[in-house]
Amino acid sequence: MSIEKHNPIDEASHPVYRTTTERTVKMMIIMLGICLVGGIIFFSMWDYWIASPAPVVAMMAGEVDYAAPAAATGKTITQDLTFIESSDFRTLAFNALPSEDGHNPTIQMNVGDKVVFNVDNGGISFHAFGVTKADEGLAGIIPGSEIGAATSPLKPGEGGSSEFIAGEEGIYYYICTVPGHREQGMVGEIIIGPAQGSGSSGEAAAPTGVSHEFTLDFIESDDFRTLAFNALPDEDGHNPEIRVNSGDEVTINVNNMGKSFHAFGIVANPENFNSVIMDSAIGSMSNALKPGEGDSVTFTAGAPGTYYYICTVPGHALQGMQGSFIVE
Repeated sequence: MSIEKHNPIDEASHPVYRTTTERTVKMMIIMLGICLVGGIIFFSMWDYWIASPAPVVAMMAGEVDYAAPAAATGKTITQDLTFIESSDFRTLAFNALPSEDGHNPTIQMNVGDKVVFNVDNGGISFHAFGVTKADEGLAGIIPGSEIGAATSPLKPGEGGSSEFIAGEEGIYYYICTVPGHREQGMVGEIIIGPAQGSGSSGEAAAPTGVSHEFTLDFIESDDFRTLAFNALPDEDGHNPEIRVNSGDEVTINVNNMGKSFHAFGIVANPENFNSVIMDSAIGSMSNALKPGEGDSVTFTAGAPGTYYYICTVPGHALQGMQGSFIVE
């Protein structure tokens, strides 16, 4: 009977690698951790993976660029929008949920008018903003109208501003550009009519060096059905007519003598409270003057024509807060 002897030379030339159960468990835990972290990163960027392609890719694919140029008319509309969500997150909207006042407000403007969007994220999710002429999806976002993006959205509580100049007649849409949010209700219409004058009959004159100062007080009837400037109807001083020359410097002082909120601006059409011109705005619907507050604005009178000074809080001009502003 022969007995094999251990040969240390053979083991040295052919080493046998061994490990322990503890080291094996540690390695498996590390590998599992790497998989978990990778999965978290992947799904946290889900909006990026399903987002619309970059503009250059869209152009190569033949998508239409809806950013049509237009000559600016000088009219500026300010629109405040807030991203909101229903409690179950199934319905998304701007400013108010469906069936509530202010839901996804429609913006009416004309070719060459400019709208300034002030957008806030009032929800608990991420959102982004843009304007497109496409009636569905996320294609054709007009450069300059974007606020954030699907890959860099507004976090809850964040906000931003952008501008859009109407390039052609038709219906455009302001939307949330995070994939799926438009389909859940975050979309509003921008209705663009044909190019029009700003209520003027020519071009604005050069500054004349002449200055004017006017004071207007917001007032209300006891039942709040009638609103006016300075005096109620049939009283002296009711909605006084203002006349200046093109190129004159005009200072308007306003005081809120009522119990409601009010704001001020000069417009070409008193029914369109968004179309403030001549940089004449004092406050806005979302930043109005409180009772007892006052403010002033100084601007240069534009092209000759008949304009209107109004309260730019929706509905107040129709209740009587409007007067003539005539530029000669």
